[in-house]
Amino acid sequence: MIRERALKVVLVLVGLLFVAAVYPLVQLHEEETLQMMLSIYATLGIFLLLASRNPPANRSLIAFAAWSSFAHAATMAVQALLGGALMFVIVGVALVVLAPAKLRVAGS
Repeated sequence: MIRERALKVVLVLVGLLFVAAVYPLVQLHEEETLQMMLSIYATLGIFLLLASRNPPANRSLIAFAAWSSFAHAATMAVQALLGGALMFVIVGVALVVLAPAKLRVAGS
């Protein structure tokens, strides 16, 4: 009983969060890819709000929302890693590996 109530609350909160994607959607005029993504999230938000009425009957929709969120997070992590962090790791490793040996001072 508590678990189903918690699921309903989460579905409403996530649904409202996704529906809020409508606002930036109408503000963007040139970023077509972002508009497309936000329109999908806004639509998903409406269906999550509807699913909150009867979660057991909407199990596949809830699973889709969960797994698509994992996929989106994984994609963002890879893009962030490849976009910036990985580049600096490669630069750092290359410089450390290729740095000249330490000079020895005579008489030390």
